[in-house]
Amino acid sequence: MNEALLRSLTPSVLGILVRRGADFAAAEDAVQDALVEAVRVWPVDPPRDPKGWLVTVAWRKFLDVTRADAARRRREDLVDDEPAPGPAPSVDDTLQLYFLCAHPSLTPSSAVALTLRAVGGLTTRQIARAYLVPEATMAQRISRAKRTVSGVRFDQPGDVATVLRVLYLVFNEGYSGDVDVAAEAIRLTRQLAATFDHPEVAGLLALMLLHHARRSARTAPDGSLVPLAEQDRGRWDTRSIAEGVDILQAALTRDRLGEFQAQAAIAALHADAPSAEETDWVQIVEWYDELARLTDSPVVRLNRAVAVGEADGPRAGLAALAALDDSLPRHTAVAAHLHERDGDLATAARLYAEAARKAPHLAERDHLTRQAARLNAPGYH
Repeated sequence: MNEALLRSLTPSVLGILVRRGADFAAAEDAVQDALVEAVRVWPVDPPRDPKGWLVTVAWRKFLDVTRADAARRRREDLVDDEPAPGPAPSVDDTLQLYFLCAHPSLTPSSAVALTLRAVGGLTTRQIARAYLVPEATMAQRISRAKRTVSGVRFDQPGDVATVLRVLYLVFNEGYSGDVDVAAEAIRLTRQLAATFDHPEVAGLLALMLLHHARRSARTAPDGSLVPLAEQDRGRWDTRSIAEGVDILQAALTRDRLGEFQAQAAIAALHADAPSAEETDWVQIVEWYDELARLTDSPVVRLNRAVAVGEADGPRAGLAALAALDDSLPRHTAVAAHLHERDGDLATAARLYAEAARKAPHLAERDHLTRQAARLNAPGYH
C-alpha cells in the first residue's frame, strides 16, 4: 500500500467533492472512509485509476451518509452528478483547501489543526504533539472546527497568516520523518509566494529551502540521527541554500521582519558556516532575541539557551535554561548537552537517559540513548 500516493491524492479528491456540493465536514469524512476502503481493497485489487477510484468511492460514501439526515431529499438530487468511471480531472486544489480550512470563522489554532488533519495528512496524535496538548483535546478541537466550517464554500477567503502556520507545521513534520510531506509543503509555499507578495511568505519559503538542503546529511546509513555539528556539510544541497539565502535577503530589505524571516536568518547563518566551529553564534543569539520578541515562544527561548551556551559558554546557557519550564519538550536533552559541555559528565549521562525516555520519535530516542551510553562507557571519563 503506497501511503504517499494516498496522501498526495487526498486534497484533490476532497476538492472535487466540495465543488460538487458536499459541505467540507461531510466531504472530509467521506474521503477518510474512502481511504480506509482503499487500504483494504487496493493490495488485492489495485485500481487502474487510483484518483478516479477514490472520487467514486468517496462520493458514494458521502451520499450514503447524507441520505440518512434531515436534508435527504435535497441530497438525493446529487445522485445524477456521480462521477462516471474513468480518469478524474487533473486539478490541484491543495492550496485552495488550505485557505478553506483557514476560514475566518475559525480561531487560528483550530484552523491549523483542521488543515493538518484534513489536508496535510497528519494524524491527530502528530498534531497534538506539535501543539503540546493531549490527543483527546486535539480530537475535540478538530471535530468542533469541522462542524464550524460545514457549508463553507471556496469563495470565502481564509487567512494567509494561518495558511503559513499550517505549511510550517506540515513541513516540520515532514522534516522529522517523511521527506515527501516536506517537499509538498515547499511546493505549496512556492505557489503561495507566486500569489502573495509578502516578506513573511518569502521568509517561510527561504526557511524551508535552507532546512531541506540538509536533509541527506541528517541521518546516517543505518537511519540514526546525525547532529548538526557532526553533519558532512559537503552533502548539503548548495543550490537550495543559495536560493534560500537570495529569497531571504530580498525579503529582509523590505524592513517588515516577521518570525519566519528571523528563523530563516538563523538557518542561513548555520548554512553559511564552513564548519560547526566557525558558526557565528553571537549573531545567532541576536536573531533568537528578535525571534523571542516577535513570538514570546518558550520553544524559541529553549533554542536560544543552546545558542547562548555556544556563544558565551555552557554555564551561561544553563543560566538561560534555568529560567524556562523544565516540562518543555527537549528541555532535558538541552540540559544534558550543556552539562556535558560544562564537564559534568555524570549529570549529562543521567539527563540524556531521561531525555531518551521522553523523546517523541524513535530516531531521537535512539540518538539520546547512544549519548547516554557513550558517557557511561568504561574509561570515557
